[in-house]
Amino acid sequence: MIRKATAVWQGSGKDGNGHLTTPSTVLDKTQYSFKSRFEDGVGTNPEELIAAAHAGCFAMKLSFNLSGADFPPQELDVTCNITFEDGSLKKSHLVLKAKVDGITEEKFAELVKDAEENCPISKVLNTEISVEYTLN
Repeated sequence: MIRKATAVWQGSGKDGNGHLTTPSTVLDKTQYSFKSRFEDGVGTNPEELIAAAHAGCFAMKLSFNLSGADFPPQELDVTCNITFEDGSLKKSHLVLKAKVDGITEEKFAELVKDAEENCPISKVLNTEISVEYTLN
């Protein structure tokens, strides 16, 4: 399987702008710029997209883990906070609120740790990754 996205950038780094497009059209010439990345401008930015990808990947991996252990989740609500400083990603911190019936804290922690370490986005990130969670 190969997934792709296209970025088109015009102009200088600070004064230019660009757009992102994916074949699914979830991103369809979605605007990004210096302002949307480093200030408070309209549009997305690479770090926001990585945060969304990491939250979504982790939630899906954990759901597979829980279901495989016979504890299908009612809901997994994941927020990812990406720390970007000095020109690089320093940390990805996942905050999880989980509703899972019948599971022990110990088993849940084990499955969370596996998802943290083994979701494909975690594996590709070269940064500190952490998770905090509340169960039920």
